[in-house]
Amino acid sequence: TALTLGVAFDRTELLAIGLISGGVLTMALRGGDKGRMAGKGLAFALGTAGFTASYTLADGIGARVAGTASGFFLWMAAGDGVAMLAIALGVRGRRGLTTLLPEWRKGVIAGVLSLGAYWIAVWAFTQAPIALVAALRESSILFAVLISAFVLRESVSRARWAAAVMIALGIVVMRV
Repeated sequence: TALTLGVAFDRTELLAIGLISGGVLTMALRGGDKGRMAGKGLAFALGTAGFTASYTLADGIGARVAGTASGFFLWMAAGDGVAMLAIALGVRGRRGLTTLLPEWRKGVIAGVLSLGAYWIAVWAFTQAPIALVAALRESSILFAVLISAFVLRESVSRARWAAAVMIALGIVVMRV
């Protein structure tokens, strides 16, 4: 963000970003039941991280240039919807739509929740430095660990708990 947008961070913000990012990396590289992620899995994870960083910057800059997070987001969502419908019809024809009809309520609910969650992120990009918002968004991994341990009663490795603590500390530091 510093190179792309010319944003400078103070030490506290850098520490918060570092803690959250370090926690996420620890979770990805050392947090699994079978130890460290390697090979193809690591390559796919790094590729996904690159794409996520790219669309995060594009959305953050787009919302700022548009002057309104809501306007930017609604036009983006409408454009995505039209494009996805065209692709679905092109690939599967009418059969693709008729297959979805019995589950349309679930699709609408999931779509509204997803759009709402991402609209909040796009709005936040216009209120705070994009890197801080992006780091905070990745803290959702913390909730996955807590749900895994306390709801699903899965075993959680020490590395995963350490990563969760790093992420939580990063969130606290961000608010200081």
